[in-house]
Amino acid sequence: MPNENFRRELGNVFDEMTGSPSSALPDRVRSSLASGPEQRGPYWIAGVAATLIALVVIGVLFVGNPLNRQPNKIVPGTGPSPTASAAASPSPSSSAQTTPDSSLPPFVCNSSTGFVTKATTPPQPPVAFIDQVRVGTHAGYDRVTIEFNNTDPSQVDVTPQNSPSFTQSPSGQSVTLSGSAGVLITIKGADEHTAYSGSTDIKTGYSVLVEARQVQDFEGTVQWGLGMSKPACYRAFFLTNPTRLVIDIQTP
Repeated sequence: MPNENFRRELGNVFDEMTGSPSSALPDRVRSSLASGPEQRGPYWIAGVAATLIALVVIGVLFVGNPLNRQPNKIVPGTGPSPTASAAASPSPSSSAQTTPDSSLPPFVCNSSTGFVTKATTPPQPPVAFIDQVRVGTHAGYDRVTIEFNNTDPSQVDVTPQNSPSFTQSPSGQSVTLSGSAGVLITIKGADEHTAYSGSTDIKTGYSVLVEARQVQDFEGTVQWGLGMSKPACYRAFFLTNPTRLVIDIQTP
């Protein structure tokens, strides 16, 4: 339908709905309808611009909102622990400061030591069977250990001497060990031929204790001679579980 006919028809309908309006009203309506298509473009562009501005404002507000910021996270194990500096090493206890030899008897020099380990009054105690003889070296001393597998011997005597020469029993022959001085260990109420199968002549090569040799195993008495590179102080004591006779020869 041509634009002129459409305007004329719209004016007739409007006149029928509103009655008899003023003579100027149809002209105003027709003027508005005639200018309507030219004004659609500016309104559409303004609407799009307003929408874009609104989106930008909303985005700025969302980014700047402190409620949307994620708190800093600390992953366990990635940062220093606040108590790490407080976890200092514990101070050593008194037992850790005590040396293993603190309870042992002192070393003696140039004197004999004899001690009774068991009563010898009747009835006689059973014979103590020696089953091991060991040597070893430690800081400050060389050691001889004689172990018993059934009971304690009745008596032990430790005697230093100025030479490494000893008398074998029961033959009575003399034997000289390595070194320039010696110590004789006499164990009464003992037997070394029943349970012992180790060496009876041990050469060590230690700085002071250079040789240990059995010189008697007869009629319940066992003797060991120690050959030393020089005269030295010693200590003798027993340990238990199992029973052991220990002789330490002091070293420089």
